[in-house]
Amino acid sequence: MRTVRLTAVGFIFAAIFAVSAFAQAPATAAPAKVMFINTLAFDSKDGIVKYSNAMNALESEFKPVETELNTLKARYTTLATEVKGIEDKINAPTSAVPINKEELRKQYVAKGEEAQGLEVTIKRKAEDGKAKYERRQAEVLGPIMRDIANAIQDFAKQRGYAVILDSAKLDNAGLLLAFDETKADVTKEFITFYNTKAPTTATTAKPQ
Repeated sequence: MRTVRLTAVGFIFAAIFAVSAFAQAPATAAPAKVMFINTLAFDSKDGIVKYSNAMNALESEFKPVETELNTLKARYTTLATEVKGIEDKINAPTSAVPINKEELRKQYVAKGEEAQGLEVTIKRKAEDGKAKYERRQAEVLGPIMRDIANAIQDFAKQRGYAVILDSAKLDNAGLLLAFDETKADVTKEFITFYNTKAPTTATTAKPQ
C-alpha cells in the first residue's frame, strides 16, 4: 500500500493548504513573510508522529488484503506460464515421444478458464480493497488532517508568517524555481511545534 500512502500524503495535504495555509498578515508595514513547509516530510522518520502512526496502523490493518492479492497474482502468473507451456506442446512438431494432444487441449482450456476467472477476482478484490482503504483513510486521517490544518494556522500566526506554502506541491507542479531553504523552509520547525503539542497516538478501530 506504499504507493497509495504516498499519494494520500500529497492529495490530503493539498486540500489542507488550499484552505488553511494563509495566516493573518501582520498589521504592520513590515514585508510579509512567505515561508514553506514540505508536507511529504510529515510521513518521514522524523515527521509528525501522530500522522505517521496512523498511516502505519492503516497499513497493518490492510496488510491481509495486500497479502491475499499478492498470492492471487502469483497464482495467476503461474497459470499463465502453465498455459503457455501447454500451448507450446500442442503446437510442437511431432516428436518420438507420444503426446496426448486431446488431453493437453483439455488442460489448456481448464487452466485458461481458471486464469480468466482469477483475473476477474483480482480486479474485483483490488477495487474493493482500494475503496475500503480510502474510506478508512478518511475516517482515521480526517480528524488528524483538520488538527494539522489548525496547527498550521496557529504556527503561522504565532511566528508572524503571512503565508505558508507547500513546497512539495509547488515543486511537483514546476512552480518552485528557487528559495533559500535555510531561511524560508520551516518544515522541521513546524513538525517540532506540532509533535510537542499533539498526542502521538492515533486510533484505527473499525466502526461498529
